[in-house]
Amino acid sequence: MSMIYLILTLSCIALINTRKRRSELLPRAEVEAKGIVWRGNNSESHHLLQAPVSYPANFTWCDKDGVSYCTMSRNQHIPQYCGSCWAHGSMSALADRIKIARKGKGIDINLSIQHMLNCGNAGTCYGGSIDGPYQWIYEISRQTGSGISYETSLPYLACSDDSREGFCPQIDTTCKQINVARTCGSFSSEGGPCSGLNRYPNATVIDYGSISGKTSMMKEIYSRGPIACGIDATKLLNFEGGLVSDIGDGIDHVVSVVGWSTDPKNGFHWIVRNSWGEYWGEMGFVRVAEGALNIEEQCSWAVLGSFTAPEFNNQYPCHEGGDNCSDEIKQKLSFLE
Repeated sequence: MSMIYLILTLSCIALINTRKRRSELLPRAEVEAKGIVWRGNNSESHHLLQAPVSYPANFTWCDKDGVSYCTMSRNQHIPQYCGSCWAHGSMSALADRIKIARKGKGIDINLSIQHMLNCGNAGTCYGGSIDGPYQWIYEISRQTGSGISYETSLPYLACSDDSREGFCPQIDTTCKQINVARTCGSFSSEGGPCSGLNRYPNATVIDYGSISGKTSMMKEIYSRGPIACGIDATKLLNFEGGLVSDIGDGIDHVVSVVGWSTDPKNGFHWIVRNSWGEYWGEMGFVRVAEGALNIEEQCSWAVLGSFTAPEFNNQYPCHEGGDNCSDEIKQKLSFLE
């Protein structure tokens, strides 16, 4: 009986260790078909950054001069599975840059992944791109003057219009005002259904670019903040701690890189925040050795533009029910006139 149990246990372990993982990055042809420029915008602003004579052996925005400029660790896997790492990695890095711009003061501002899933052309729950998220925010920032909404205006549902997981088939994820930013003033039975907001806290992007290689990564991270990078996640599925030094077979996932560290035993390695929640790895983080998991092959960065924050006195105050910020209410009032 014990021998049968041992065989079954070993079989289960083998199955777990060899299970295939669906790539969360779309092939180049599909990315370009969406109008996304592959490794787009080799911006001069990155090349003009002044690199120090030498970099510190240890540097992380999660502990810079005793202050953490890192925002929350996200979990893309709840309330159901959604392959939206491409949005999580890039928005985590951008949210960190907001916190850096605010000098670590104030409540953390987290950006709405669901807004990007509903309206962005960068991807869905079945994959996206490393380049697309910042390109999309840059475009809407230029066209509308508003960028991506905040998480408090549109929480993560882990759904896109093509997802069949969980309750997604019953969810409306079409790009319209209520799926950009919303509020629900009261119970529907009390005459307070949800309404879309035409004015809402948001963050814009004024520049973006793609980089690769250790030198460029260090310069961008040190000068301006965390970046989003592609990685081979197949070696991370059962990661429990320590340094990962496996050579990557490809890129199928996106993470945010917040810094690096160096020690006598492991040498130089990147400090990486994943989007699988804090139950995973080292409280949501993993240390990746130089050159491992293809992490230095393709990365993206964005320069933050304007964003809504109390110190700028630039919030438009909406009523609790959103009536003074709702196109729907204004249209009804106009009809009555």
